[in-house]
Amino acid sequence: MKDNLPMLEVKALGGFSMRYGEKTISIGSGKSTKAVKLLQILVCSEGRTVSRERLLDMLYGNEDITDAANNLRVTTFRLKKMLVTAGLPQYDYIQIKSGMYSFAAPMEVVLDADGFVSLCDQADETENAEEKIDLLKKACQLYGGDYLPDFICDGVILAKNSNYKEKYTNALNTLCELLMDRGEYETAIEVCEPACRMYPFDEWQAIQIDCLMRMKKYDEALKEYENTAKMFVDELGVYPSERMMKLFEQMNGRMNFKTQSLPEMEKRLKETDKGSGAYFCSLPGFRDTYRLLARIVERNGQSVYLMLCSITNGKGQPMKNEERLDMMGKELQDTLAHCLRRGDSYTRYSKSQYLLLLVGTNRENCSLIFERIQKYFSREHKTWSKYLEYAVSSVADSGFNSEDNENKWKWGKTWDK
Repeated sequence: MKDNLPMLEVKALGGFSMRYGEKTISIGSGKSTKAVKLLQILVCSEGRTVSRERLLDMLYGNEDITDAANNLRVTTFRLKKMLVTAGLPQYDYIQIKSGMYSFAAPMEVVLDADGFVSLCDQADETENAEEKIDLLKKACQLYGGDYLPDFICDGVILAKNSNYKEKYTNALNTLCELLMDRGEYETAIEVCEPACRMYPFDEWQAIQIDCLMRMKKYDEALKEYENTAKMFVDELGVYPSERMMKLFEQMNGRMNFKTQSLPEMEKRLKETDKGSGAYFCSLPGFRDTYRLLARIVERNGQSVYLMLCSITNGKGQPMKNEERLDMMGKELQDTLAHCLRRGDSYTRYSKSQYLLLLVGTNRENCSLIFERIQKYFSREHKTWSKYLEYAVSSVADSGFNSEDNENKWKWGKTWDK
């Protein structure tokens, strides 16, 4: 009978769906209904057979239901009818025997996760580069994301999801290496696009940036880096990894502009938006500014101070309330833009910390500057002043890296109080 019926294709990677021949099978009005979840468990389980106890735990484990077993029987009966109503041929799809629930079908059932693993295994076995690339491309195209995301908190599902993601990571890395070795940079960028969407913080953008640099498209590479760095800071409050930072440095060294006159170059270097406040820059830019000022201080003795402004929980420890931290972090950035002088610069080091370079000031004035920042920061919420703390260091201080000075930079410590 299976030879005469179309296949039932089941998608479990990146969400759950079923397709019978040319028809999409839609079960129920929502993906979170018990019937849909029961179907997912049965179709995707090994051997498509699950014990009653396991089903009860997965479907009702966190719910206070008087008779979960009866609820499971009712859900099973409803699911049988829903499958036929949705367009599958008449059949007893859910079978129960000796406390075991099974999904049975008159047609061949194909699970995308199984196909994905098979393609990865075939790619590992072949020595032919062309065949390996083709198999890896198909595997990466088939992988749509996390396995059964509705059950991602279940231990068994979580283990499977980790295994599939690891296989995907290895497959995509191998595919990109092969493509880049052949100079197929555009294709490497293209195959990384889905990974950047699914796992934006796994830094697949680094491969894209590397490819753009190899194609000498430095402007595009720089733009991709800046967008990625902004995303990391905005969403996670951190900067990209050392690998990304090194790519940034390489870009700076390789960017080639067409020959221009000095006025044209100067125009390109100038700020496009001249604000009245301090200069906000990326962390790499701030680092370079710090290093340059440290050299200038060595030569002419100019006074420059590095200040760290930190948002705390009011007791000298990092704030853990994410919603409040986001609100205060935005306010602190606006405050720094308003309170600092045009010749100063600052950067966001993390969600809760900002670094400031204060030029032409002294240690006593640093206290006054912080008081001005603190007052403006808490102008609408007076209690906010207790959540802001600071530390300062002279850029000319040669002992900055000493253990004593390191201790003074801990939460809640200041150098001039």
